[in-house]
Amino acid sequence: MTRIALRLQVVRSVPDLRTWRAARQGSVGLVPTMGYLHEGHLSLVRAARRNDDHVVASIFVNPAQFAPNEDFDRYPRDEARDLALLDELGVDCVFAPSVESMYIADFSTFVVVEGLSSRLEGKSRPSHFRGVTTVVMKLLNIVQPSRAYFGQKDAQQLAIIRRMVRDLDAPVEIIGLPIIRDADGLALSSRNVYLTPEQRESALVLNRSLRVAESMFAHDERSAGAIRDTVTSMISSEGLAQIDYVSVADCETLDELQSIEHPALVSVAARFGGTRLIDNTILTPLP
Repeated sequence: MTRIALRLQVVRSVPDLRTWRAARQGSVGLVPTMGYLHEGHLSLVRAARRNDDHVVASIFVNPAQFAPNEDFDRYPRDEARDLALLDELGVDCVFAPSVESMYIADFSTFVVVEGLSSRLEGKSRPSHFRGVTTVVMKLLNIVQPSRAYFGQKDAQQLAIIRRMVRDLDAPVEIIGLPIIRDADGLALSSRNVYLTPEQRESALVLNRSLRVAESMFAHDERSAGAIRDTVTSMISSEGLAQIDYVSVADCETLDELQSIEHPALVSVAARFGGTRLIDNTILTPLP
């Protein structure tokens, strides 16, 4: 274990993390990340610091959730900066394992949430959620947190993790927290650094289209198809955007809706140059 500054401990192996955990009483909050932290991650850390006696953040760029043609090798990394930010927020421990620590040479066990993992992001990235659920379950087993914190920006991931925890009776509360945006409305993402200035300006259409969906819903539009078509048209009109999907789906099942009678997740994915971005909003009918 390496001590950083006054409080933060950096733990690189599973046995050392278990030793650290065994010495702690009270609640433990876990904030899983792949590093290159932004304000979205830090909002999760602040919530954990408010709610729990001890806070663990993980920094692990998980190869199992990247397809061979994706950006695992160039995914942005800056551990020294991340540690300084986490230390400033009073995180007690950072779990930053190597790939070899998390996946032994003959690793062959994966966690798959059927159904939810095969649509939206799962349709575009078929192996992605198998990697996400496997690494999250490993982190839950290793850290044994009371609560684990995730951002709403990855709404499908949040729904899948909640289903996994429910189905496997994992003794942890999953906390979802709102999307954090830049002043211009772009949802914060570690991948935003890939965008050129022109692409970044173009990417603002995602948030604008979701705001229009909210406005339509506020003016009593309940046709999922009408909202889906309007969002699709707006994003398509932005020359640099290449749509992957536009969805209006049930928040829990992720089944596409015809009419919005229950909370609906409006989610979008599009490419701007070589950068793929996602965003979403939830439309909730009044009782």
